[in-house]
Amino acid sequence: MQECPPLSPTRKAEFARPGRRTSGPLPWLTAVGVVFAAVQLSFVVPGSGLAWDETVYVSQAGGNAPPAFFSAPRARGISYLVAPAAALTTSTTALRVYLALLSAAALVVALWVWRKVLPTPVLVCTGALFAGLWPTLFYGPAAMPNLWCALGALAAAGWAARAMRGDAGRAVAAGAGAAVALVALMRPADGFWLALPLALAAVLVPGRRLPGLCAAVIGGLLAGCVPWTAEAYAHYGGLGPRLHRAGEIQGGLGWNLAIDDHLRALAGRTLCRPCDIGWENPATALWWVALPLLTAAGIVAARRAGRGTVALLATAAGVSTAVPYLFLVEYAAPRFLLPAYALLALPVAEYVAYLFARTRRARRPAGVAALTLALTAHLAVQLSVLSHVVRTSHATAAEFASAAGALNRLGVRPPCVVSGDHAVPIAYYAGCASRQTDGHDASITPEELRALARRVPTAVLTAEDEEPPSGTGGARVVPLPFGRGPGPQRTYLLPGPATGRTLSAG
Repeated sequence: MQECPPLSPTRKAEFARPGRRTSGPLPWLTAVGVVFAAVQLSFVVPGSGLAWDETVYVSQAGGNAPPAFFSAPRARGISYLVAPAAALTTSTTALRVYLALLSAAALVVALWVWRKVLPTPVLVCTGALFAGLWPTLFYGPAAMPNLWCALGALAAAGWAARAMRGDAGRAVAAGAGAAVALVALMRPADGFWLALPLALAAVLVPGRRLPGLCAAVIGGLLAGCVPWTAEAYAHYGGLGPRLHRAGEIQGGLGWNLAIDDHLRALAGRTLCRPCDIGWENPATALWWVALPLLTAAGIVAARRAGRGTVALLATAAGVSTAVPYLFLVEYAAPRFLLPAYALLALPVAEYVAYLFARTRRARRPAGVAALTLALTAHLAVQLSVLSHVVRTSHATAAEFASAAGALNRLGVRPPCVVSGDHAVPIAYYAGCASRQTDGHDASITPEELRALARRVPTAVLTAEDEEPPSGTGGARVVPLPFGRGPGPQRTYLLPGPATGRTLSAG
């Protein structure tokens, strides 16, 4: 373990290079990336299908079905990211492998940015702590934007830390701006909450005011938001109306204390909305409860090593990205806090590295063993929850595929349209377009849907206790094999090609 550099009384030491190095960090960071990819490919990718949100993002770039309705809160960054794979193949496995390898490489790059600011042990520990969380592993091969926001945030804070340390060349400022742009392209709101502390630090830290860095961060934010803003004016009548609609879909943005919701969701809920469940397994959230204390201890340890401001910058950025999801949104999903986890892993890693170095210097093998055991137990809990989440997601995807297969056998085959309960993912699996007559994704009226059914096979899905939707008069009702979970239990085949084809087959 590399020794921490001594504390210097001068301000310059706050941004000094880490102590002497025996080897570069790249081999160690590569090892972290390889393990991260291997766990994804071994435990998450095999047998997986696309979840609801993933079918929306992938369908924009190709995949198995026409583009699904793209609601106001969504941004197209992840669709751009999956486009190379989705344009070439409809294979979910190929897409997963592509994203798993890409996310592992991106983790190494994001950590590599910090190489001139942090010693190798802290860098490796940061990567291992973040990559070892079940949300990180689960969303590594997923067509979802949150992990990419996390990796972009980690890189952006690293570039900003290097600029504040004195490495204030144009390339460093450009790197910070590009990383913020990536985050904003994926999720504009995340880009704003990341850019806020970085821009403020660039102009407020005494002795290190960097207006160029501030301009680069703000410029990156604006550049990343360009596609979302352009769509706002093209389809919503402006930025204000789209923001208002996005807030409506998310349940309204305002004071909503969601800390307890996130605690419960850590037991393996990918989405907790509404989060009115019991706390099924408190042990899964012990690390989360300890995170503020570990972060504070890490800041102290970093300050002793002459890296206090770097740790404070990462902490401020991490806390800022967590604010909207902890206090402004009324539901929880573990993926929302991935940017905060990536950034807070840095001060925690400072503390862990400090503890290991201290116990080694004191020649206390029992202390080293205790720390190793604690980290091993933490990893075991994360892998246990990951296993549960993977099983649940696989079962849900299998139900989507089963319902889609039933629709295909009933004559609802491409080109076709599916509407109603769980229509978006089932339509994707069936190769159909999804069109809703109400709700957040409303894009067609019942009359228009019925007219469409005269040209292409059209099915309306309903849950078991749901009343028949308007416009289904004269439709043929057929049960669906959807399993035990919530979802459509029957389909209405609207009069048209599908109904005639099914009756002829009978």
